[in-house]
Amino acid sequence: MAKKDTLVFSHWYHLNENLQQSSQDFYSSVERAVKERNLPDVRISRIDFKEGGILSAKREYLRVKCKELVFDICAAPYGNGFFVSWWLGEKISGFLELLLIIPFLGALIARTSKPGTYYRMDTMLMYQESVHLAVLEILDGIIAAKGIRTLTETERKPIMSDLFKR
Repeated sequence: MAKKDTLVFSHWYHLNENLQQSSQDFYSSVERAVKERNLPDVRISRIDFKEGGILSAKREYLRVKCKELVFDICAAPYGNGFFVSWWLGEKISGFLELLLIIPFLGALIARTSKPGTYYRMDTMLMYQESVHLAVLEILDGIIAAKGIRTLTETERKPIMSDLFKR
């Protein structure tokens, strides 16, 4: 998602203290949970993102893609905890990708070039909710098995970008 060819719509994150978990096991479980939902046109893969510059290490993410919508999920040990996050965005290609190079103005033009129809927004929200629930289902199961505090309603809510503030 850090790439300039993706417009981010929303994200979510949570650090689960005192929880140790394998990222690979978490990804495999989320992958199964997403597949069980029979979402149309979904492709699942693993993708590596650089942690920083050209010579930096890479971090593996689970990617759940539906047409132009891209859901990148991160799971990683951090200190004595286990961090989980996701980013939902839309891949931009062609001329719109070139526009994103222009600071501030490029993203604004790219966002306004595709009409924000009810259908488009509803589809994105259905997709977001389906994958988010799959992530929470797996995380809730792990937390329950370890006897750790469950997430509050506030901790469970995605953070929306200014997409809806047009």
